[in-house]
Amino acid sequence: MGLEKGLSVIEAFSQVRGPATLSQLAEVTGHTRASVRRSLLTLCQLGYAWQSGRHFMLAPRTLRLGQAFFQSEELSRRVQPMLELLSERTRESASLAVLDSREVVFIARATHRRSLSTGFSVGIRLPVFCSATGRVLLAQQPRKQVEHLLRNIARPALTAYTVTEVPNIMQLIDKARTEKYAISDQEIELGLRSIAVPIGLGDGPVQGAISLSVARLRKSSEELIEGLLPHLRDIGEMLNEAC
Repeated sequence: MGLEKGLSVIEAFSQVRGPATLSQLAEVTGHTRASVRRSLLTLCQLGYAWQSGRHFMLAPRTLRLGQAFFQSEELSRRVQPMLELLSERTRESASLAVLDSREVVFIARATHRRSLSTGFSVGIRLPVFCSATGRVLLAQQPRKQVEHLLRNIARPALTAYTVTEVPNIMQLIDKARTEKYAISDQEIELGLRSIAVPIGLGDGPVQGAISLSVARLRKSSEELIEGLLPHLRDIGEMLNEAC
């Protein structure tokens, strides 16, 4: 099995969501049905997938791939204690996300017992164009490169509040570049507001973004800026000084 094709088949399951047919996986990957079938049969033989009639699904063994990443990934291990401190100070859910092509992926998280329980668990991916973490990370990239990316990715309206037009998104990213933070107000999920700042380790380049997520009814956007942003920036400075 070609490694590239095998990995693309594994990734395709996240877009199908649930047991997938050969045709569905071929459509997502862009490979031929015969090629996808060969990859699936090999994955089944290795214990990374199961087959039930016409449907295929990933097996628990695939979790080893993610486990290997988290055991070797330095950023999340260093930031996790700071996320817990941030969550304790603010009594809100704190997360660490990194840029991965057209999405951001959450690689660490801390949840206060009284905070909002969102779906932003470790491993979840969010669109880069409408998430607070995504915008603040795009703000670290050259402007022309960001605009080219935005014009070549899908920008679905996840809620009635999602900003989808490129000029409007660019304005928000420009603001994040200037102010060093970004807010997503019910653009990912109704009733949810998030605020994020970029972080690095020591004097190195920005490597990720830390964010806080709150219920809309509990805090306004102004309260995010006045009450939570100082804590986010304080944790960012502590990370720079500690490394």
